[in-house]
Amino acid sequence: MSFPASGDGLRNLEGHGDFDIVWPWARPGRLRPGTTAVLRVKNEAPSLPWVLPPLLRACDEVLLVDNGSTDSTPEVAASTVAATGLAHKFRQTTYPFDVARAGAEHLAQHELSVHSLAYFYNWCFAQVRTRYSYKWDGDMVLTTEGEVSIADFGWQVGDVPSILRVPRHGLYLADDRHGYLDLGLRNAEEWGYPIGPEFVFTKAFEWEIRTTPVGVRSIGLPHGLCVELKYLDGDEFAHWTDPESFATSYRNKRKRREWEVFNSLKQGVVPTGVHDIVAPDGRHIVDYVTKQWLPRVPRPLAVG
Repeated sequence: MSFPASGDGLRNLEGHGDFDIVWPWARPGRLRPGTTAVLRVKNEAPSLPWVLPPLLRACDEVLLVDNGSTDSTPEVAASTVAATGLAHKFRQTTYPFDVARAGAEHLAQHELSVHSLAYFYNWCFAQVRTRYSYKWDGDMVLTTEGEVSIADFGWQVGDVPSILRVPRHGLYLADDRHGYLDLGLRNAEEWGYPIGPEFVFTKAFEWEIRTTPVGVRSIGLPHGLCVELKYLDGDEFAHWTDPESFATSYRNKRKRREWEVFNSLKQGVVPTGVHDIVAPDGRHIVDYVTKQWLPRVPRPLAVG
């Protein structure tokens, strides 16, 4: 099931007019050059102090859409941004509806419902005002190299329709100084897209997917530019209807790998390809890995 991406936008089934989708290209004025990172977040307060500063420096704008956080995510985001001195590049808004979790809940939800993952994503990206956007997660932290690479892409790509694939590596946090970095998976998902009628979200199988016209060039960044924070004392799979499906997902080897690594580490076993890292005294593990450990590893980075 899919819906057309033509016209001025989409109306939701529930009649919430304030949350109808108005496409950016249908609004008065033109999309301006540059890039916007769009973060759809719920209870990401611990990660945002690491995620937001490099992203604000790398992008022209960062848009954070909070979806019912109960852990002071909006307040942490605001205070983190204020400390960077880059508040002029930051916007924050709220999406107040419960959104179906990936998997069975997503499959059961109508695509034009405000509770649909696809509708939620389209609404979020309809708020973008630049020509390019990044589908960023609230736990993805750029390394020093990653920050420079993302910033360079914004001006190098110009008006040529391109998709940017960003590899990321799971950083499993045991405490403030101890973590496990997974370099055992070669993975580079599509995260950067133009804003336009050909690039909208529709329903896939267990999740949403952005449509892509044939012939658009795909640019892949090298490995070692981004880590994805995962907390060993947290519920890392709550965004799925059936978390155990991660163990058997035949469509996505990354999900199988995440399930394997997370549960192995919980049992005290470090899988092949995972690096056990302890930060020096006085350094946080996230700061150490993104600013020192990963940037200093010999290149090309050895990834499984």
